[in-house]
Amino acid sequence: MRATDLLDDPEAGFSDDVWVDVIQAMDRTYGELVSYQQQLETQNAELEALRHFTASVLKSVSDVLIVLDRDGQIETTGGSFDQLFEVAHDDLRGRNIQDLACESSAPPLLDALDRVLALQVSTALEITVLTPQGAAPLDLSLAPRLDERGKSLGAVLVGRPLGELQRAYSELADSHKALKETQGHLVRNEKLASLGRLVAGVAHELNNPISFVYANTHALEKYATRFETYFEAVASGAPRAELVALREELKLDRALKNLRTAISGAKDGAERVRDIVEDLRRLSAEGSAEPVAFDLATTARVAVDWVTRGTKTPVKVAFDDGPTPRALGNPGHIQQIVMNLVQNAIDALAQTEAPRIAVTSEASGGKVCLKVCDNGPGIAAEIAASIFDPFFTTKPVGKGTGLGLSISHKIAQEHGGELRYLGQGLDGAGSCFALELPEGAAS
Repeated sequence: MRATDLLDDPEAGFSDDVWVDVIQAMDRTYGELVSYQQQLETQNAELEALRHFTASVLKSVSDVLIVLDRDGQIETTGGSFDQLFEVAHDDLRGRNIQDLACESSAPPLLDALDRVLALQVSTALEITVLTPQGAAPLDLSLAPRLDERGKSLGAVLVGRPLGELQRAYSELADSHKALKETQGHLVRNEKLASLGRLVAGVAHELNNPISFVYANTHALEKYATRFETYFEAVASGAPRAELVALREELKLDRALKNLRTAISGAKDGAERVRDIVEDLRRLSAEGSAEPVAFDLATTARVAVDWVTRGTKTPVKVAFDDGPTPRALGNPGHIQQIVMNLVQNAIDALAQTEAPRIAVTSEASGGKVCLKVCDNGPGIAAEIAASIFDPFFTTKPVGKGTGLGLSISHKIAQEHGGELRYLGQGLDGAGSCFALELPEGAAS
């Protein structure tokens, strides 16, 4: 007999109400099954999306990624693993991690893995792995895999081929070397540019004493000719009266007096040339020598003197008459800084009436400070923060390299000091710079 027959049989004890209840229960059960099926399909879709997302992340990782179980067997791989070993991870699933390492790297790798699993701590080591291209060094990091209760499930290995790092370090070293060479060239070029601006002044300074020496040597030559004529007459036995007349004719008495004057003038001119050459030698001295203690004020005076010699701007430069502090460093490099500051000030004073520059120095707290201030138009606030940037300049094209202040700032730092822009200079106008250096021991 079928169940429906029992339900229809009055003697079986089933009423219409029971039939309705059974049908409704079946409907509810079916509805719940459909709902569970929909939830299951939704969860499966989410899991599949998550699986694809995880796979895409693992594939995009540039490092080698290896996931191990507690026995050190490979569960999955990712990142650049396939490219390094030229094999799909499915082909290595279940293999022990030591199969990837060379003979000498296998023991330390297994020891490190044991520590990670036992102590649940991360560690790192360098190993050599076997690839189709041969042995390759690998910088490896090992971290434990833990479940929600903190129990160890295995380990995660992340490694980067050291060949790539070595190439990167090599490229970085080459770039750093090239940067240092370029920096050295810039420093030398800026120094040559500073010296080039002084050519006119140097030529003028040398021309004056050389012309003085030339004029006096010309006079000496004329006097020598007169004395030679007189002594030839003496040697030929000319009578006394003739010699007296010749002496008057050649004006030997006056020539004798002027002789020492010409010698003294020629000597003074030669000494002046010597001093100019000595100043120029100090100015262009190589800056690689050991730092020494030097008179900062005197060094600044030499630099200022050279700049003002070659300028057409009638600027008045004032120095303080206080104690002269001693700085520690390279005088040639410090002169270059001062020359840059003074040259910039003179360029800015080109359209200023009664242009003035003040150079002052002081010592305090183991430091010495040299200030160069002017009464020019000053520096606009919006560009003040950029004046030490390389190649920044407000001068017209061809009138400035934009490297003077940048190089001066770096030279000051290399001396253990600092070059700062203080703001307004003289009379509440212009600009003022401060060069701070370590104080040198007194002589």
